[in-house]
Amino acid sequence: PDHTGIFFHPLSAYSRFSIDRILAPFTIFFKIVNLRPEILIICTHELLWMVLLAKIFPGCKVIYDVRENYLRNILHTKAFPRIFRAFIAGYVRLKEWITSPLITIFMLAEDGYAKELKFIGKNYVTIENKVKRVVLPALEKWSAADGNIHLLFSGTLSPTTGVFVAIDLATKLHAHDARVRLHIIGFSPMKTVQEEIINVILDKPYILFEESSEPVPHVEILKAVQTADAGIIAYPQNLSTANTVPTKLYEYLGYRLPILLIDHHPWVEICKRYNAAITFQPGRVEAIPILAALSETAFYKTAPVNVFWEYEEEKFLHTIDAVLK
Repeated sequence: PDHTGIFFHPLSAYSRFSIDRILAPFTIFFKIVNLRPEILIICTHELLWMVLLAKIFPGCKVIYDVRENYLRNILHTKAFPRIFRAFIAGYVRLKEWITSPLITIFMLAEDGYAKELKFIGKNYVTIENKVKRVVLPALEKWSAADGNIHLLFSGTLSPTTGVFVAIDLATKLHAHDARVRLHIIGFSPMKTVQEEIINVILDKPYILFEESSEPVPHVEILKAVQTADAGIIAYPQNLSTANTVPTKLYEYLGYRLPILLIDHHPWVEICKRYNAAITFQPGRVEAIPILAALSETAFYKTAPVNVFWEYEEEKFLHTIDAVLK
């Protein structure tokens, strides 16, 4: 509403498993019929059948914004019951193959998807998940006020993003230094995960969990980044994230937050350029060396580059211009 020329056509809220979710693509199709767009950007596989219908309008260009490798996500996460995963994953990939000839260009959220997705051919551009630079008033570190060591886990809360690995890491570090604190802030689309987090930290008063029933405003995440001493990136090994780069890796780099980073080679290599991270392995956390490194390391001797959205924005606008020609 703050931008002239931008209009929203929202759907009513619906639950993860519901008839409304199944019918939502048809509701969107009728919106497309009314709007008759020159470019249609589809950001989820659930709308792919709309590509076939949208093509009844001459000149309508369709971009498929591939935000995830849905087949791997469905097969290797707990988003769906195990008994249905193979069927759902196969159906999704079939949709992607059938509609691929009608896609004007694929936009990939991760460079690694080019290796994983055969249906895109060479018709793609990578627009990475980087954050928009926001200038905020400088905030004092919590540690300056209380002398503790404040760690942060932010973003999507799920087993696949490593929230329970982060809790375990903080617990092991706290056992060696009682000053260690962990701040968890983010949102989980699965209520059971929030409940599990609450249960796991019941006897851990040094962990602060800011529970939220809806996505947390980005400015609140950035405030947490500013006030923390280090951020935890702890994705367990999983095929769904093997070739991805977490958005918060760019975010922590952009705001020069030291990182406790799970030992995943591609991410370690990114952080090496800026001396940004201390690595750990979940199965054998060595608390004393990690704590020593946190206090002794001179982080960010080199300023990170190309970690904010501005660079991706140029590629995005160039892509749109090319599609319109």
